[in-house]
Amino acid sequence: MRMALELARKGKGWTAPNPLVGAVIVKAGRVIGQGYHEEYGQPHAEVKAIASASECVSGATLYVTLEPCSHFGKTPPCSDLLIEKNIKRVVIGITDPNPLVAGKGIERLRNNGIEVITGVLEVEIQQLNEVFIKYIVTKEPFVVMKSAMSLDGKTATVTGESQWISSRTAREQVHGLRHELAGIMVGIETIIRDNPQLTSRTPNSKNPIRIVVDSQLRIPMVSTVLHYQDKAKTIIATTKRASREKLKTLKKMGIEVIVTKEQFGRVNLRELMRRLGARGIDSILLEGGATLNFSALKEGIVDKVQVYISPKIIGGKNAKTAVEGEGVLSLKSAFQIKRLKTVMVGEDLFVEGYIDK
Repeated sequence: MRMALELARKGKGWTAPNPLVGAVIVKAGRVIGQGYHEEYGQPHAEVKAIASASECVSGATLYVTLEPCSHFGKTPPCSDLLIEKNIKRVVIGITDPNPLVAGKGIERLRNNGIEVITGVLEVEIQQLNEVFIKYIVTKEPFVVMKSAMSLDGKTATVTGESQWISSRTAREQVHGLRHELAGIMVGIETIIRDNPQLTSRTPNSKNPIRIVVDSQLRIPMVSTVLHYQDKAKTIIATTKRASREKLKTLKKMGIEVIVTKEQFGRVNLRELMRRLGARGIDSILLEGGATLNFSALKEGIVDKVQVYISPKIIGGKNAKTAVEGEGVLSLKSAFQIKRLKTVMVGEDLFVEGYIDK
């Protein structure tokens, strides 16, 4: 199953909105086939593993990270294929949370005389597929809030200089995450101040969909994110306060604009998540400024937090921090982080955890 788990990781960034799945076939103590779901719309892991088998798979054991599907989608049901190929035993990491499957694949296998074992490396596989699990259940994207700061909590100097607080190694890791997640979201202040590209510079990677939260549609028409000619489109989220003329101009440029109701005088982030999810965006890397970060936390859209802490002290009463806004009024109201993990990334301390909802 660990082999299957490592195979599944290879599909990161390419399978959305499908899960990451790996499969290994074992017969007489020997691995005779293996495969993983490589890209959305392509054959599933079980199909790839059977196709790669060095000998007949009849009587073999299949190890697969996720319950084999039992419904017709882009491809035929994998459970039917396993029955047809006379697989003797199937060892499964996690049950598929997809309501279309949800144990039906397991039931079908057992009803056809196949031994089924479940729950192997369940925690690790759930974490690998945390994006898929949230999206398939809620139809809303999994949101990762990422920040880089100095040891004293500053994200820039008093003059606004922020490049680069984190190390090259940390920045490379973030670009990999931009490839893995479907979208990247920033606030309008970030666009005005930095004019970022919001792309992944990792070799052989794809760019995320660019999402700009801009309540009054202040985005400069020369902004880099408005002039890309790539597969990853740019979406601007705004409110009814936006200029109608500017809105028309942006639409003529091919920029998608989502107009939400106002929440606290700004874009309603909960509504935005629902509407992005309806567009098939299953995950978002939030690289917002301090105000947007607080709004995202306050409205409860953040699932995971990632912080790179650089061994620098910047100081400055007015220097920016990662989360500002109006803040909480008491420690009891603070946003609690659970399942905390720390590791060194280059010269930076990387801290990761999940919002306790």
